[in-house]
Amino acid sequence: MKVKRIMSNTATSDLGKAAAFYGDILGLELLMDHGWFQTYGSDERMMVQVSFGSEGGSGTSVPDLSIEVDDIEAALERFKNAGVPIEYGPVSEPWGVRRFYVRDPFGKLVNILQHE
Repeated sequence: MKVKRIMSNTATSDLGKAAAFYGDILGLELLMDHGWFQTYGSDERMMVQVSFGSEGGSGTSVPDLSIEVDDIEAALERFKNAGVPIEYGPVSEPWGVRRFYVRDPFGKLVNILQHE
């Protein structure tokens, strides 16, 4: 057996909040829309990874989701312009990433990162 895809699912009664955060700010495409269930994504080739930790590094909480971007400063600007509070960072970590934490509209802690 081979794992082909891993999808994260979050329950919400307000799909518009997902559209604003994951679509408008992060720029993910709406790939599927049943009206009651929407999937956002990208046609970028990605590795399948599932991570587990006792902390998130540098004494932070373990994030619920990590999203790697190609331009951390542009991502940071988009979140600031949207009024999303930055909970940690931005900081260059000793293990070679620059990152910051935000919460999505559903309370999930999201690690936005770029490898340096």
